[in-house]
Amino acid sequence: MVFKQILKAPDGTPSDVERIKDESDYLRGTLEASMRNQISSGINDDDNRLMKFHGSYLQDNRDLRNERQKQKLEPAYGFMLRVRAPGGVVNSEQWRVLEELSDKYASGALKLTTRQSFQMHGILKWNMKTTIQEIDRILLNTLAACGDVNRNVMCNPNPYQSEIHSEVYEYAKLLSDYLLPRTRTYHEIWLDEEKVASSPDVDEVEPIYGNLYLPRKFKIGIAVPPSNDIDVFSQDLGLIAVVEEGKLIGFNIAIGGGMGFTHGDKATYPQVAKVIGFCGPDKIIEVAEKIITIQRDYGNRSVRKNARFKYTIDRLGLEVVKEELENRLGWRLAEAKSYHFDHNGDRYGWVKGINGKWHYTLFVQNGRVVDYDSYQLKTGLHEIAKIHTGDFRLTANQNLVIANVSEENKERISELIEIFGLTNSDYYSALRRNSMACVALPTCGLAMAESERYLPVLIDKIEEIIVENGLRNEEITIRMTGCPNGCARPALAEVAFMGKAPGKYNMYLGAAFDGSRLNKMYLENIGEDEILSEMRLLLTRYAKEREDKEHFGDFVVRVGIIKESSDGTNFHD
Repeated sequence: MVFKQILKAPDGTPSDVERIKDESDYLRGTLEASMRNQISSGINDDDNRLMKFHGSYLQDNRDLRNERQKQKLEPAYGFMLRVRAPGGVVNSEQWRVLEELSDKYASGALKLTTRQSFQMHGILKWNMKTTIQEIDRILLNTLAACGDVNRNVMCNPNPYQSEIHSEVYEYAKLLSDYLLPRTRTYHEIWLDEEKVASSPDVDEVEPIYGNLYLPRKFKIGIAVPPSNDIDVFSQDLGLIAVVEEGKLIGFNIAIGGGMGFTHGDKATYPQVAKVIGFCGPDKIIEVAEKIITIQRDYGNRSVRKNARFKYTIDRLGLEVVKEELENRLGWRLAEAKSYHFDHNGDRYGWVKGINGKWHYTLFVQNGRVVDYDSYQLKTGLHEIAKIHTGDFRLTANQNLVIANVSEENKERISELIEIFGLTNSDYYSALRRNSMACVALPTCGLAMAESERYLPVLIDKIEEIIVENGLRNEEITIRMTGCPNGCARPALAEVAFMGKAPGKYNMYLGAAFDGSRLNKMYLENIGEDEILSEMRLLLTRYAKEREDKEHFGDFVVRVGIIKESSDGTNFHD
């Protein structure tokens, strides 16, 4: 007799975050009163946890922290606010308003995130409500941009197959909207909607999530081969578009990806999603909902470090989770279809899409949209937005596509690109164009080391080695984070540096260029001198010994410099 495995969540006392959610009355808590409190520019810890579900959390400027402590002043608090934009698509008016808000209420920088969202830092508590209302006015919002729910749904901003992208984008929007929290708290607190009195006759507020929401965040991304620029295998739920004879016939389903881990804790690790089957386009809403409910029911609510869906799958077993999914669906997934990825980066400059419209992909170093001494990036994009009748698409690599440009507008936009010096992506090395960094210091409270401010400087020095070895045009992915939480998806980079302490990083090598394989730690706790010394040795050897068209990550594995990391469970081996 065969007994069906009885599924259960891990035993243990629920974490304090579970208490906060349970007592919050569907994310309300005392947040409204905290935001009205004029005594402090901060809010209490419980409300800050709930604030994440509203797309924000409290930070302080760590550059000023010690000085303010000496002066017996509270930290220089400011809120990070993240705008949810499924597929990273906004129109010109939305772009201009977000630019203006970043100048008026935030630090002046408009950040393009690695999840195709917009982010602003340094917003004072007194300006949060006005900022969110302005964002709502242009038909965007910040709801569920953070928190233990489904986050911004990603999809390829693919200019090569713009008709397919348009269709995929609609599915990204459908998923994003369907999986939003149903509580009206966001609208009550920020948009002045009157609270509806509770009643036993009123349907459950959260039919998908329940009052405790998910054990941790959940991420969905849709990739359109041959481009894997959204790093589909890093997602809790990855959908791989299958196109036959120019038509979208459905999606391969991959589950269980995730990037974050904790230094020194081998029970935590990054993981790549595994493909479990295929379904038609009309089924993906149902599939996504049922997968999320499995994580809701069986995820770890005691130890948040082990609460992501990847750990639920590895604990229960991939086949067991697939069987549970099919039981909840009431039908079986089809066999996965063939697909092929050849890169996970962006292609720059003008490209004509199959719909006859033009697309210009612009390199934005670390996604930071500001005016620089060398070129007026923010001003130039503002002027382009004034005449652009298409849309702007954020890529998963923190770059920007000026998309769906008509023949009539292409010449004028090209002139503005030249006037404001926005063509400088042509002059960057392939290494820099494939670089990515998280925000880290001074605003991120988790950062152990610099990232966004330091990576460009480090690349300046690595580029000298690149040029010496004739590798200027060789595509190599390089990513840096201030900690191992994975915001820039460093575990999928051919070369990665994860912050360990001020000025010190763990160095990782050996991921696949197409984003299908994790890297592995090469050296621990090293500074710039050691980084440059090692990069010189590695790149010199790569230039001399590589095979034809062999990527750097494949090379270091083939010649035995680093062991292959075939799965997250052997990431630390």
